[in-house]
Amino acid sequence: MNRIVLGAVSALLLAAAGLFWWQGRAATEAAAPPAPLAEAEPAESGAPLDELPSEDGEGMRGAALPAASEATREEKRFNRLDRNRDSLISRNEALAPRVAAFRKLDADHNNLLSFEEWSVVTANRFKKADANGDAQLTRPEFATTKPKPSKHPGCKC
Repeated sequence: MNRIVLGAVSALLLAAAGLFWWQGRAATEAAAPPAPLAEAEPAESGAPLDELPSEDGEGMRGAALPAASEATREEKRFNRLDRNRDSLISRNEALAPRVAAFRKLDADHNNLLSFEEWSVVTANRFKKADANGDAQLTRPEFATTKPKPSKHPGCKC
């Protein structure tokens, strides 16, 4: 009976922690300051700014468009790795993109990659690329080893 109660309480605590984490991320994104509005320019006719515009909006000019800053390639690459946006890349953040590739190579799932595991995968890849079986790769055969493009879009749009 105690195990059931303990399990239920721990499940509720995990759900509450997940909810607080999720809400904290949403609050961080929602708290971003809005873009500053540009001052409206007076109409050419000399009408004051507090007058209501006519139905066709003749002579009126809206606020200026916000200027987009062009991030450099290095800034974009840094931001891809900096998941928590603290302007620091931790070891875990730097290694996270390679975890899936490591797990494919780790055949015995002991989180250790031995030379044998790596060499078996590499030898199998070579055999698959060597179409004529002469133990040498020609340029067209080598071109088949090119990594396939990602099927997923670059952004979460």
